[in-house]
Amino acid sequence: MRHSASALLFLIIPAAVASQTQAPPAKTPPQRKISPTILAAKSVFFDDQTGVPAVGKDAIAQLKKWGRFQLATDKTQADLILVLSASPPRGDHIIYSGGQTGTIDNSGHIHEDPVPNYLDSGLARAAYLTVFDAKTGKSLWTDFHQWGGLLTGHNSAGARLISKLKKEMEK
Repeated sequence: MRHSASALLFLIIPAAVASQTQAPPAKTPPQRKISPTILAAKSVFFDDQTGVPAVGKDAIAQLKKWGRFQLATDKTQADLILVLSASPPRGDHIIYSGGQTGTIDNSGHIHEDPVPNYLDSGLARAAYLTVFDAKTGKSLWTDFHQWGGLLTGHNSAGARLISKLKKEMEK
């Protein structure tokens, strides 16, 4: 079957016009990094595990300045648990009364270390802030910041991580 040039042009043009009149695909809104559990929380328990009290003190001062959360003195009374540490989050570490070390997983199972490990480390290079759901123990958000120096302040890492969390929640 033969088509003339004008017949082919007629078949091609309507398709081109139709594609120009269609609405552009809708942009999907960016995914929030912050869990709805964090957004709904009213109170937090702050656990400083850095081994440098001034870093935790500055982070608590930043939390109070922000004013978003009420600070709870008991984990069971908080919606969230904020853990500030000098090492990446890997689970909860425990030390038995006899000195034996171990870890506890999200299900509450305790795993005893065959040899006690007290993690006596040298100077920290970064601080990590992890937000846990106080009811489930699930990690909801984590970030890190390089340990401060002469220009940014030796103990500013915790406060800067609280500021990062605040910025993420405001997006």
